[in-house]
Amino acid sequence: MTLALVNGRVLTDNGFQTGLAVLVDDGKITALALPSDPRVRAADKHDLGGRTLLPGFIDCQVNGGGGVLFNDEPTVEAIRAIGEAHAKFGTTGFLPTLISDDAEVMSRAIDAVNDAVAQGVPGVLGVHLEGPFIAPERKGVHDPAKFRIAGADDIAMVARRHGGVTLLTLAPERASDDVLAQLVANGVIVCAGHTGADYDATHHALAMGVRGFTHLFNAMTPFTSREPGVVGAALEDHHSWCGLIVDGHHVHPASLRVAIAAKAPTKMMLVTDAMPPVGSDNPNFVLKGETITALDGVCQTADGTLAGSALDMASAVRNTIDMVGVPYDEAARMASTYPAAFLGLGSSHGHIAAGYRADFVVMDATHHVTETWIGGERVFAA
Repeated sequence: MTLALVNGRVLTDNGFQTGLAVLVDDGKITALALPSDPRVRAADKHDLGGRTLLPGFIDCQVNGGGGVLFNDEPTVEAIRAIGEAHAKFGTTGFLPTLISDDAEVMSRAIDAVNDAVAQGVPGVLGVHLEGPFIAPERKGVHDPAKFRIAGADDIAMVARRHGGVTLLTLAPERASDDVLAQLVANGVIVCAGHTGADYDATHHALAMGVRGFTHLFNAMTPFTSREPGVVGAALEDHHSWCGLIVDGHHVHPASLRVAIAAKAPTKMMLVTDAMPPVGSDNPNFVLKGETITALDGVCQTADGTLAGSALDMASAVRNTIDMVGVPYDEAARMASTYPAAFLGLGSSHGHIAAGYRADFVVMDATHHVTETWIGGERVFAA
């Protein structure tokens, strides 16, 4: 039976529109139609009560949630639990993210994601391997004992085909042209992150196929007057995407405003870098044997090193509106349309239009999530 979502303010490709019904059948949007349309009259109706209907949020960097850390539990069950935790905050698509680890754990994580995609676990779109081919001097909370230069076996493992996308964060200065070429040729999305590269090396890596930048500003060389660094190369480039952690702690709002103004349109996307406290009552988790506590939205070690975030995607959207001053429709696209394009899923995800997956977020007037829909099924209701 066709479902019609009615009486909402819908974010379409032409902006917010009222007086439209969104028709859904078999997990996809079949049409946007007027309420008087015979198809709408014949459909089962779901009244949105005047609330806002947005494309489902897509998060490319999810280390954990619901009390689960993917590194500790690289299993289908863990992926399902993480997805359920983030769905409460509007995330309808995500990449379980493994921070630097041994090859055996990486292989298990890739297999788990492959199985999760095959089993239809709601929301999982692929895997993000953040490291271990990164720079010790920009390690952040990663364990330098896990770092290494990618060899043939690593490339084969990372490039192994599976049902979802593979995103790899690496330091360009620690990867040869041959390594980058092999990864890109095999369909791996390569991002620069945790890197000490200078502007020239970063510019060259972009020419070799690097598609984006992991948590812009954090764990990379800064933009300065005589050395633009990774940040300068990222902002100058018109083709790559940048992930932004908008939690008020990782990056100052003024820096975010300048970066968004400088970067090519549609190329800034929100990420959470979320850790287990998101969607959990427990603010504590253990990383590398050290207890991390989320306090006032900040996850950090005893020495003050940021250890991911306690950010959820709905909060990221609100912060982008309230802290940074981005209009509501653009903030929503930074959480949906633009990450879908970055992942190569722009023809199936990230839009409310005919032919797209029926992945939705319903927000109230205060920009809080009241419903989440994945593939035409409501998976969360406040």
